[in-house]
Amino acid sequence: MKILISGICGFAGSTLALRFRETVPDAQIFGFDNFIRPGSELNRQALKRRGIRVQHADVRSASDVDSLPAADWVIDAAANPSVLAGVDDRSSSRQVLEHNLFGTVNLLEYCKAHRAGFILLSTSRVYAIQPLAELKVRVTDRAFRPDPRAKLPGGLSVRGVAENFSTAAPISLYGGTKLASELLVLEYGATFDLPVWINRCGVLAGAGQFGRPDQGIFSFWINSWLRRQPLKYLGFGGNGYQVRDCLHPNDLVPLLRKQMRAAKSAKQPRTVNLSGGAKQSMSLAQLSDWCAGRFGPHQVVKDGTPRPFDIPWMVLDSSLAKEGWNWEPETSLETILDEIARHAEAHPDWLELSAP
Repeated sequence: MKILISGICGFAGSTLALRFRETVPDAQIFGFDNFIRPGSELNRQALKRRGIRVQHADVRSASDVDSLPAADWVIDAAANPSVLAGVDDRSSSRQVLEHNLFGTVNLLEYCKAHRAGFILLSTSRVYAIQPLAELKVRVTDRAFRPDPRAKLPGGLSVRGVAENFSTAAPISLYGGTKLASELLVLEYGATFDLPVWINRCGVLAGAGQFGRPDQGIFSFWINSWLRRQPLKYLGFGGNGYQVRDCLHPNDLVPLLRKQMRAAKSAKQPRTVNLSGGAKQSMSLAQLSDWCAGRFGPHQVVKDGTPRPFDIPWMVLDSSLAKEGWNWEPETSLETILDEIARHAEAHPDWLELSAP
């Protein structure tokens, strides 16, 4: 089997490539990256040492993608993954569209030409912001939880946000491009008889993730705490009660392998949530408590200024993946945090390498 991974030198892409190399040693793993992210060259060398071919190409360039060797499956891990993409000063709205939507089109055309299957790594950010921002919550153990006394919106329960939750705009430019990509993936699959799967991932985290507050909050927080760098609780009264769940990319691989083995006519759902779920979720305040226990005390500044797209509680419900694929996460939250901490201790310059 030949597996092509876009964005292979990013955190998700490189982690998946190495895990596939370990678990499917007879597969040919190769990929491409444009190396515009700080630190991506480090992953390039690590992949090459494991016999994984990496070449320079830009997913936004149709000619770059068309020139890639043929593969049996494409895993699309290339994206500008920040919910603030296109509205901050680091990227333009056009760049977000080119990376996250037009790049997917280029890969789908590649799949059509080579009769390859396609797996899209999508995001929890395809879900509607307004009902999530207005969710009635209460504080339990320094973390927001859905208020059981309030009527919850359709598709949301104490287990998290399910696939039938609203995807109505606004969902951010990032979320919009990924949702549009999902639609095109399904259309290409039906029109050109290609096996396609869509996996909406929660927050991915683990050792080697670049420490960016908009893309790798767990890594950023732990690395910053260890180095005694400035930290802020933003929005929601400045208390740090906002909650996210956490998933190690390694845990995606068993499902990806099942999807690759499934027939095009398989009855499993084409779109599923994949996340750590409520059991592997925590607030920033709880993460601070963990860091204090590991590294000692550190002050966090309270800044209650609201920001666009902020939501108090974002946990995905992966019940559909459990029912359809017998999938559930294997790496515990504690293991993920410990892995990040050990990596941070071994790489004192990680925040500088991760900086934009």
